[in-house]
Amino acid sequence: MGKVFLVRSGTPLPQDRVLEKWQSTLFLRNEAAEARGWLIEVMKCVEAIGSAEFNLDDVYAYEKQLSEIYPDNHNVRPKIRQQLQVLRDNGYLEFVSRGRYRLIVR
Repeated sequence: MGKVFLVRSGTPLPQDRVLEKWQSTLFLRNEAAEARGWLIEVMKCVEAIGSAEFNLDDVYAYEKQLSEIYPDNHNVRPKIRQQLQVLRDNGYLEFVSRGRYRLIVR
């Protein structure tokens, strides 16, 4: 996350797809620096899962990695859930059912 690709595997992406991806992240501008950092890191984890649908345990698999980035935060799992809610509220992903999410823009 944090990158909007214009070309992928040597092939230019359609302009409308690039603009859609860019617009889906505009909400980050309104977040404070630390909150933006957490959001971006959780977005990276979600994208690394590699599936449009995922569950909370898939994101929890990145708990150690996030703990290393934010060593002073001793409540990483609640923070992950909080960031998933922010991403949901901003239209980046949707809540499917208890503990299941779907990425809206890929």
